[in-house]
Amino acid sequence: MRAKRLFTTGLSIALGFALLAGAARAQTAAPTRDDIVGKLNHFEEAAEVDLPALKQQVMERAKARIKNDPGPVNRPPIVPDLAKLPAFNVQIQFDADTPIIQPASYQTVGRIADAMVHSSLLPYTFLIVGHVESNSKTREANAILSQRRADAIRDVLVNTFKISTKRLHPIGLGEEQFLDRAKPTSAVNGQLQILTYAKLPEEAPAHPAAAPAPAAKKPAKKR
Repeated sequence: MRAKRLFTTGLSIALGFALLAGAARAQTAAPTRDDIVGKLNHFEEAAEVDLPALKQQVMERAKARIKNDPGPVNRPPIVPDLAKLPAFNVQIQFDADTPIIQPASYQTVGRIADAMVHSSLLPYTFLIVGHVESNSKTREANAILSQRRADAIRDVLVNTFKISTKRLHPIGLGEEQFLDRAKPTSAVNGQLQILTYAKLPEEAPAHPAAAPAPAAKKPAKKR
């Protein structure tokens, strides 16, 4: 009887581990191209965002030593207009404190590239937005890290998957715009965002070369 109970207990533990392993695989499964297209193809209006100015504002705010800083829970987002854009949020695995993408996440980056060349998304440009959860590091260090990680994703999309660099705009927001402000230390706040940003400008049609003017006829010589 005791052996039977031990066998039953062992079987239950094994099943529990199998269920946990299955759940872990489900959580880390790469999204499909259609999942990403479905999130990004609802573009209606471009957000008015000056990206070079925003990068400067992020660094200035992250460096500031504000006496009455409200803290991460109450810190206002630095660019709330991004919430108006279609967004795909994804957990990309990086080596700790670096912009080095772990091999397990390359499939996910490849799916993002597949989505960007889908016919419904070809007319658009995208923001690659890096975030970092609140941690023991300074806000300035986290702002720099989030920018480097956004740049790293851009570089892989361009160099490995041949997405035009004109369509990609990396920006790191660090701790200056949490995805879940109520839980600033949550891993959710370390997710990367891809946002449909604007329509590509239409190229002017090439004008055909003007036909050469006919040569002027020489007057006939008088005889």
